[in-house]
Parts: sequence; structure tokens; C-alpha cells
Amino acid sequence: MAPPETILKLSDVTLRYDSSAGAGPVSVLKGVSLAVARGESLAIIGPSGSGKSTLLNIIGTLDRPTSGDVSLAGQDLTRLDDNQLAAVRNRQIGFIFQAHHLLPQCTVLENVLVPTLAGAAGAQRQEAPARATRLLKRVGLEGRLSHRPGELSGGERQRVAVVRALINQPQLLLADEPTGALDRAAAEQLAQLLLELNREEGVTLIVVTHALDLAHRMGRVMELKDGVLVQN
Repeated sequence: MAPPETILKLSDVTLRYDSSAGAGPVSVLKGVSLAVARGESLAIIGPSGSGKSTLLNIIGTLDRPTSGDVSLAGQDLTRLDDNQLAAVRNRQIGFIFQAHHLLPQCTVLENVLVPTLAGAAGAQRQEAPARATRLLKRVGLEGRLSHRPGELSGGERQRVAVVRALINQPQLLLADEPTGALDRAAAEQLAQLLLELNREEGVTLIVVTHALDLAHRMGRVMELKDGVLVQN
């Protein structure tokens, strides 16, 4: 059997910034290297301030590293300009945050379709409402399509955010503390949903979390310690 394809690769990624106190540069990431297989589920844990969200932002092209290489599906992201990176984010990467960032004036269906308005191909945009409806039904929200975020529970809003992240059929799904604002029952439901969608949609899943019960449900757990990523 052929080894699984590597979809994401980080090589010796560093991030430094100048200290506001004038004490010299501060190193957040120190030579982080990582290879993630297509379809894998990975959790990254670590104490507050360890740089987990910063690392996720670099993977998601929201931040640029000071040095090192990041490639997605064989494309070197560190060599792309801002417009090219925006296209990668829209078409290849889905984001889920602790705060759902739904538009309060839009319905559930309209919120899910927002990413399709920028850069989606004509055929993909035409198919998007049917895909959105199918995914919303899949996550148990078929009766909420015309509701607005203020009419939903916290767990329901986060499920809408998950569907929105998947609408453009990304290769990579990044979740930053996705259960942090949820109660235990809703967090458990969301964790199960993420893993099921990881398998069903074939999307590679990377979760940054403080919740060890969520982390250990992933296929692999790594820890960011003193700016270095190590196997947990």
C-alpha cells in the first residue's frame, strides 16, 4: 500500500517579533517542522501563550513566518503574494474559531454561503446552496435555515460555522479552540461532528485546543513547548 500523501508540510518555521520593552527580539516559534497526511486529524496542545494560535495562523496563511517554508498540496505558500494567499484561504482552507463570527443580520443559509461570494467558480457557486442545505441537514440544522444567529444556541451557531468552513470544499480545516465557548454537552457533540466530517468529507483536520478530551480524540496529538513542536 502506498504511503498517505502529505498535504501540509512545515520546514524549520520560525517567528520572531521585536519586544515592545526594547529587550530585543522575542522568538515565538523556533524551527517548527511538521508533516500532515491528507485526511489526517491532528491536535496541537500547549499552555496559553505558547504560540498555538500563531502557528495555526501561519498554517492558514493569516500570518507569515519570519523564516522557514510552508507548503500546502505541494505549493510553497511562503512564495505567494497577498492576493494569491487570499485565494488559497478562500478555496483550500476552512477556518473555525472559538467565536463563530456569524453575521447577525443574515440567515443561517446566507451565513454559510458568504465564502462562495468571493472567488468561487461559476459552477461551484451555483451548486453551493444545495451543498449548504445538505451539510446543514447533516449537522441537524435543516429546520434552522431561515433563522438568524441570535435565534440559535451556542452549539447551533458553532455548527453553522463548521458548515460555513466546509462550503468551498477545502482541503484543510483549521479549528482554533472550537469548543472553548461551549458547555460540555455541546462540546462533545461538536467534537464528534468534526471527526465524522473529517472522515466523510475527506478533509484534513487540525485542531488547536486546551481541551485534552478533545485533543485525544484526534488521530495524533502534538504539543508546542517553548516554541518547538513535539510529539505528545
